[in-house]
Amino acid sequence: MRALVIGEALIDIVERDGQVTEHVGGSPLNVAVGLARLGRDVDFLTRIGTDAYGRRVGEYVESSGVQLVPGSTQAVRTATARAALDAAGSATYSFDIDWALTGTPEVPPPLIVHTGSIAAVLEPGCLATKALVDTYHLSATVTFDPNVRPALITDADAARSRIDRLLERADVIKASSEDLHWIDPTRPPEQIAAAWLALGPSIVVVTFGGEGAVAMCAAGTVRVPAGNVEVVDTVGAGDAFMTGLIDALWSMDLLGAERRARLAAIGTDALTEAVRAATLTAALTVAKPGADLPHRVERDAAAASDILS
Repeated sequence: MRALVIGEALIDIVERDGQVTEHVGGSPLNVAVGLARLGRDVDFLTRIGTDAYGRRVGEYVESSGVQLVPGSTQAVRTATARAALDAAGSATYSFDIDWALTGTPEVPPPLIVHTGSIAAVLEPGCLATKALVDTYHLSATVTFDPNVRPALITDADAARSRIDRLLERADVIKASSEDLHWIDPTRPPEQIAAAWLALGPSIVVVTFGGEGAVAMCAAGTVRVPAGNVEVVDTVGAGDAFMTGLIDALWSMDLLGAERRARLAAIGTDALTEAVRAATLTAALTVAKPGADLPHRVERDAAAASDILS
């Protein structure tokens, strides 16, 4: 079975200490590549051009084992995100992107559909993204990471409404504490997560950077500390966490619409195991520059050495 990831692909232009480097990026792209590096079969529906940046994106995802869905190369130009890193490695973004999708992907029925970030809120493509999620919800697990990019949002209320509509379809939600503060600055992140869980998803996870993560399911709430690694930068950290979480649930045979009841019945021990795998994946990513998510052999070796302890 395969995963279908829907969302933006772009070139991250990273500025730090007066130096500029370029990396292939985009939150959904990172998840697609991350899952492929962990040995999963992945189809990626995106919007890039046939320019030099677009060719670079295509070569990157295909070399990682990701199948680019036909119709993904229709943009006039490939999007870019300029990331300015501070001394702690945290990024502030500005974007040049146009997001649109047409038609239904020519892919086999997926086991899981993942989307989020720019694809969830930027018109006109966000409308097609939501329609595809509605379609695949009948047969696939839906995972969602709002990964809010305020620099691209001109109508906050409209963006929050679009996020709400995707929350209603999602089985697994991951959000950072920063996302939740933007979405609702009047409530603590854990209170928002609990409210989201009441909407129907099986799992809601909130990440707190170096302070770890809190995950909620019907059986209860678990807390997992962050990995004990030296942070180079945080680019791709949330995407790596999402990748590790999806992969762990996949290994537990909890994905696919026919397993929705089993996913909803996940216990706190299994949820802790899944969040630890997600945390480890993120820890390995922040220890390297750019969104360089780990391969399976690298992550298994790190798991054996127990770097989270």
